[in-house]
Amino acid sequence: MGCAGSTQSQAEGPVKKIRKPKPWKHTQPISKGELVKMREEFWDTAPHYGGTKEIWDALRAAAEADISLAQTIVDSAGVIVQNNDLTTCYDERGAKYDLPKYVLSEPTNLVEES
Repeated sequence: MGCAGSTQSQAEGPVKKIRKPKPWKHTQPISKGELVKMREEFWDTAPHYGGTKEIWDALRAAAEADISLAQTIVDSAGVIVQNNDLTTCYDERGAKYDLPKYVLSEPTNLVEES
């Protein structure tokens, strides 16, 4: 895929269209502030799990964007989407990127802060 006119070959398989994760529930009710803190901690430590910082940055941008923009981001970064909800992805070198659902969507048991 070197030039602007090239297309994905059949050997590479179909491009997976990303979607929002299915509804999920945290182990206990969690506030928006706690969720934001968990997300920040994950993104701060994510590059230490392997892979490249550039791909982690692209995955963060995709996780925080709406679906159509997220699709453009992962396609542009060369991210290979294993699970349509972005929980498992690979880069072009084969490094695996696992994203927890809490960085991709909000839980069903999100509570108001008091």
